[in-house]
Amino acid sequence: MITDFRLRVFKTVADRLSFTKAAGELLISQPAVTRHISELERQLGVSLFLRGNGAISLTRHGEWLLDYANRILDLYGNLNDAFAEEEKRFCGEIRLGASTTIAQYLLPGILASFKRRYPEIRLELFSGNTERIEEQIAGKRLDFGLIEGKASRHSLHYEPFMDDELVLVTSASNSAFRDDETTLEKLRQLPLVIREAGSGTLDVLEEALAAKGFSLQMMHIEMQLGSTEGIKRYLYHSGTFAFLSVQAILDELTQNKLRVVEIEGFEVRRRFSFVAMHGQHGRLVELFKQYCLSRHNIKL
Repeated sequence: MITDFRLRVFKTVADRLSFTKAAGELLISQPAVTRHISELERQLGVSLFLRGNGAISLTRHGEWLLDYANRILDLYGNLNDAFAEEEKRFCGEIRLGASTTIAQYLLPGILASFKRRYPEIRLELFSGNTERIEEQIAGKRLDFGLIEGKASRHSLHYEPFMDDELVLVTSASNSAFRDDETTLEKLRQLPLVIREAGSGTLDVLEEALAAKGFSLQMMHIEMQLGSTEGIKRYLYHSGTFAFLSVQAILDELTQNKLRVVEIEGFEVRRRFSFVAMHGQHGRLVELFKQYCLSRHNIKL
């Protein structure tokens, strides 16, 4: 694969704002990272990073170079794709972002089988809430992502991946509540655990409630937690309830750790989506996108 490794080192340091993290990601020593950056600064005659108090940040010239580096490395990717097409082989790198539920419960199996099928493609996965993934793509730190929730940025391009449903669940051992069904009015009295602000799960729940004339402010919110796994474990040790993706609780339902409580006349459905910058549809990204669709194009 043709590339400019020194530019790649610079971009990795600029994205991570850490020489140590960049060295670990690139599988080279930290002194080697420092040498590459120093040589770039010598060639350009400017400082690229401000160093101090154990942290680094980009200088004005560093920000300029990062913009050029993104464009140059994209061109190298297109060059490699073009020749890979001629040889009927695929190689290169995909920088993928995924919101928490997708990263934890849908992607691991897809990534493993994709890697077996295309061993020369390097996959880098960044996980965070929907808002964070969109920020990383808009900042060109990721090639594309898979997110929960609705399109929210005009600068980004969204395509449907698959449908999902949020269901109300509680611990199977919650002896204080044994009903299999409830109503929205009764839901207001139940202690809820919800995701953090910026979560696609929370945004979808708020929208569904609003469509029925309710809001989160009308609910009894006991706790906000930053991950689905954290919420599940909180449910095990309390009499609380939470809206979680059906994709995230399949094992817990089978193992009788959690149970679903139906809500009369209320469903929370959402769509998982691919997201990328407008006009950026590289061959490897398209390959991975189609691979995902062929395995998980599920409609509820």
